[in-house]
Amino acid sequence: GGTTVYFEENPVRENAKAYDSNETEKPNIYTPLKEIKADFLEKNQECYPASASQSRSKSRYQSSTEKQSQPLAKNDGESQNGFHKMWTLLLVLLISVPLLYVLWSGFQKGTSSSRDAEILQEFRARMDKLKNTFQSQDPRLWRRAHASLEKRLNSSHVHLEPAILLLAAGREAEGALRCLSNEIAQAFASSQNATAISIDGADKAVQDSDTVKLQVDEELSSAFDRGKKVAVVHRFESLPAGSTLIFYKYCDHENAAYKDVALLLTVLLDEPSLRKSLTFREVEEKVRDFLWAKFTGSDVPSSFNGMDTDKLSGLWSRISHLVLPVWPEKGLPLEGCT
Repeated sequence: GGTTVYFEENPVRENAKAYDSNETEKPNIYTPLKEIKADFLEKNQECYPASASQSRSKSRYQSSTEKQSQPLAKNDGESQNGFHKMWTLLLVLLISVPLLYVLWSGFQKGTSSSRDAEILQEFRARMDKLKNTFQSQDPRLWRRAHASLEKRLNSSHVHLEPAILLLAAGREAEGALRCLSNEIAQAFASSQNATAISIDGADKAVQDSDTVKLQVDEELSSAFDRGKKVAVVHRFESLPAGSTLIFYKYCDHENAAYKDVALLLTVLLDEPSLRKSLTFREVEEKVRDFLWAKFTGSDVPSSFNGMDTDKLSGLWSRISHLVLPVWPEKGLPLEGCT
């Protein structure tokens, strides 16, 4: 009966089926790529918060550092400005203080020099007047007395010791001795607008030695403290011997109590006159021998026993800086002058 028809399958369709089959069985390559991408993103997400937080903290740190550095920089600037100002002020002081001192010293020196010039001019004028009055005196007396006293009139010089003048004369020149010593003292004092003090040893000759010593000390110290510049001790040889030791205090060449003053001591010798032919050195020896005999001789009264040769040697070395002879003058009153 019937006819069986066999249809061949289309090779193209078979190939398509086979392709479809192969395609179905072939693994999908995009799936692992997606997984890898997902893993990468996941890992990045795990790392990102740390790095972000680090960036944020770093940003905050930088911001805070900048904020802190700004006041620090400001403080450093202020400190440097204050430091520079301090050094500038110090430099100005270092320059101005010495400059002011120099200017002030120059002003003081100028004022002092002007004052010294006036004093010296006044003193020289008075000494020239005395030379015209006492014309019989040795010219060396005026030169030496003037040089010794003038040193104490210059305030720019440091005074280490007072000026000590010892004037000596024979009996015939007693009036000239008293008058001349007074006038020289007045010339020295008046040039400085001061006055002189006078002590007469003859008035104290019979008094107790210790009492006279205290009296002389009080008279001299109180006078010099009040501004007097010169003292005249007349008839030094008549003072009780022990009392003369007080002149250690006033005539010492290193530790005198008053260094800017002058003391004039007069000694009236027992002999009638001093020969004009005597040298100044011979006059000094004559006065020394006279005081030795007067203060240490065997016939010295008991009230004079405070003196001995050692003490007298020390005293003589202090009062004999300048020994000047005085000769008689005509026309002068016997009892002295003012």
